[in-house]
Amino acid sequence: MRSVEHRRVSGGQVDPRVTELRSAVSRLRRRLAAHPVEFRDRGIAEEELAALAGLAAADAPEVARLRRSLLLVAGAIGSVSALAQGVRELREAVDLFGRSPRG
Repeated sequence: MRSVEHRRVSGGQVDPRVTELRSAVSRLRRRLAAHPVEFRDRGIAEEELAALAGLAAADAPEVARLRRSLLLVAGAIGSVSALAQGVRELREAVDLFGRSPRG
């Protein structure tokens, strides 16, 4: 039996959680690209958002990896208030996948 975190939508449809994740990643990537001010860890944020986009391309992204990337993005963007809404939306999209299993 699969847990809630690993369920798939039958009939070849894309899991709505994956769709939301893809949208949140895309929106934050656009906001970051349009942000005119450089900051120290911008490159890290861009790399992790690219990694998240790759994870979102999968039917069932690994929850632990999603959470790790979310933490890196949030840490890299830090207190850039212009991007706070995008980080919040990304966190909400990752939260749709449930908690990461403890190892």
